[in-house]
Amino acid sequence: MTSDSGSGTGSAGGSGAGSSAEEGKLRRSLGFRDLVVYGLLFIAPMAPVGIFGTLDAKSGGSVALVYVVATVVMGFTAFSYAQMVRVAPFAGSVFTYARKGLGEGPGFIAGWMAMLDYLLIPAVAYLFSGIAMNALVPEVSRWVWTAFAVLITTLLNLWGVRAAARVGFAVLAMEIVVLLVFVVSAVVVLVRDGAQRGWLTPLTGDATFSMAAVLGAVSVAVLSYLGFDAIASFAEEVTGGSQKVARAVLFCLVLAGVLFIAQTYLAALLEPMSSAELAADPAAQGSAFYDAVDASVGTWLHDLVAVSKAIGAAFAALAGQAAAGRLVFAMARERRLPSFLAKVDPKSGVPRVAILGAAIVTLVAAVWAARRDDGLDHLVSVVDIGALTAFVLLHASVVGWFAVRRMSGPPVWWKHVLMPVVGAGVLIAVIVEATTSAQVVGLCWLAVGFVVLAVQGAGGRGMERPH
Repeated sequence: MTSDSGSGTGSAGGSGAGSSAEEGKLRRSLGFRDLVVYGLLFIAPMAPVGIFGTLDAKSGGSVALVYVVATVVMGFTAFSYAQMVRVAPFAGSVFTYARKGLGEGPGFIAGWMAMLDYLLIPAVAYLFSGIAMNALVPEVSRWVWTAFAVLITTLLNLWGVRAAARVGFAVLAMEIVVLLVFVVSAVVVLVRDGAQRGWLTPLTGDATFSMAAVLGAVSVAVLSYLGFDAIASFAEEVTGGSQKVARAVLFCLVLAGVLFIAQTYLAALLEPMSSAELAADPAAQGSAFYDAVDASVGTWLHDLVAVSKAIGAAFAALAGQAAAGRLVFAMARERRLPSFLAKVDPKSGVPRVAILGAAIVTLVAAVWAARRDDGLDHLVSVVDIGALTAFVLLHASVVGWFAVRRMSGPPVWWKHVLMPVVGAGVLIAVIVEATTSAQVVGLCWLAVGFVVLAVQGAGGRGMERPH
């Protein structure tokens, strides 16, 4: 373990450093590529496909610019993750970082809010997979496909982190190939037939440019990036120290941003409807990407993208389920959740009970939603609130550790104060723009978290693991 990890003595990671495999020590087996695979799987290389039409309509056609701005916005959060993972290279992600920088109470709340997001994002991804497979094989109900996706990916996660990473790499490679096929096909069509809109309109808009409209669309586009932070959950399972985790977080975000900007730029040039027409026809927004591909390239690419999305969504859920299991494991190891969730399987080296617990919650949520016509709307409306709230506490943790407590020496003000404060401010603005139902669910979950914290005692007494 690196010298950074020594600072965790008595905290989230330090308390588990000398534990047996049965009681909280994870196996180090992941490399840089594995971390990037997990991050990109969770995000999904073609994440903008489903919300392209909505973003195009909201931004007045400046959909590529929306992703440029969103990448910069999420860059602040990635930067804060990179600062804190060096301080606390342990499982638990923002739960661990907030405990370090802000104390036991805020640490629990950060983990509690992140848990809401980590449990529901996989449910949404599983549901997307079920919907896509049901469209291809309508004889089988979508809730059956959804449950099947949960079963397969849970078994992979229980098999071991390296095995899941290998299969995930193959799926990610398939998604990248499909994305490249789309890019090449789009370029060929554009060279042969020309663009449906002006060449700069994906950056400037196809009507009157409005920065306010772009920023409004950013509040939706930010959701495409949720998942890159899952990389930090594997900090105890990586070989080579925390620096590798920090690099993977930043690299994954930049790469995802480039992929998102490129595909939305090309799709906007192929889109036969104007942004105003899309805004006037909300029903056409969900299929706008596919409709543009159908009209310009052909149905074969539409079907190829649909199959890729079906498989990719299931494995995005695999990465999300793995990250959720690590978060539950870390909170249980610190006696913030029942201690049996902190057990590590000695053969596979993964927190089996925590993964199973996360899988059960995700399965119930995903199947419930799959059996309802409005189930997807209910899930999607709340997935972002938990993560965004946790991200705000992450930024506060950087300020708390480096600038207030000065635990790593004199702070560097631009990266330990300015960057996290700006990042937190932007995220708060995004939370304010969220739907009322999402805000209500977030507040209710937060209130339950405070009740649990009050019952446990915010000071953390009685949480020390027996020696």
